[in-house]
Amino acid sequence: MKRNGHKNGVQIYKCWQCGRQFLGGERLDDALLWEEYVTMRQTYSQLAERHGCSAKTIQRRIDRYRTVAAVHSPRRVVVVMDTTYWGRDFGVMLFKDALTGEDLLWFFVKTETVAMYVKGMNTLLSMGYEIVGIVCDGRRGLVKAFGGIPVQICQFHQQKTVRKHLTSKPKSVAARELKKLSDMLAKTDKESFVGAFEEWHDKWKGYLNERTEADGTGKTHYTHKPLRSAYLSIRRNLPNLFTWYDLMGSGIPNTTNVIDAHFSQLKSRLLCHNGLSRRRKQKFVDEFFKACTPQPNGKENGPSL
Repeated sequence: MKRNGHKNGVQIYKCWQCGRQFLGGERLDDALLWEEYVTMRQTYSQLAERHGCSAKTIQRRIDRYRTVAAVHSPRRVVVVMDTTYWGRDFGVMLFKDALTGEDLLWFFVKTETVAMYVKGMNTLLSMGYEIVGIVCDGRRGLVKAFGGIPVQICQFHQQKTVRKHLTSKPKSVAARELKKLSDMLAKTDKESFVGAFEEWHDKWKGYLNERTEADGTGKTHYTHKPLRSAYLSIRRNLPNLFTWYDLMGSGIPNTTNVIDAHFSQLKSRLLCHNGLSRRRKQKFVDEFFKACTPQPNGKENGPSL
């Protein structure tokens, strides 16, 4: 064996007998590359320089890497569900266990539909999971789709809906009071909120029902439409805004924060990998969720994220 120059900073050796060339140093480890790619946010070029090879080699090794999927262990779970997007028609719908933090199931979707959520729940049931509760964003029709399973509508999503209708700085006194009340949703108990909500309605019922006549048509419409929309949103969702309170001790959270934080972490990891094709982005997302699945021993499956 003799030295035969360098390639990308790595010593090359040539065998005297067969004439084959070999790179010196340690072999590339796909799992290590993946961990550096995801957790250290290293680009192909940065990894190529770090390991003394070409960016194409790094890309090829990253493409072929697969984490070992966690073995499902059917049990009692509280399913938190939500969807996040990159662009208009590429999203991922995630079903996560609030009790253990495990990512149970995910679909790549173009649009967020009730039918897809139902499909996910049916898949989990067919796998043997016992679903003791669901936490979701309150999409219309979603609560009724799950039959007798207790559903908690995310209180923060409800607050966002109210702010969408009233803005962050409402002009009328009635709207300011309703927004202030909704802002207290996640900070109070069921009896206090329901009592205050009914008091607000009794106080502003007349104002809420005021109508204005359209010019020259004789027809009327509600004068304060945004306020009514905010009020009706709370009224419609009220039976499912305090499921966590009614079933205290079941492990049902009052928000989807656990999944929202997970999505934020995922997007943060992807931020330095702009320009990925959809196929590679799907692979990144797929492997990220598999790697973030806690194991029975308390460790995560794959790289520590």
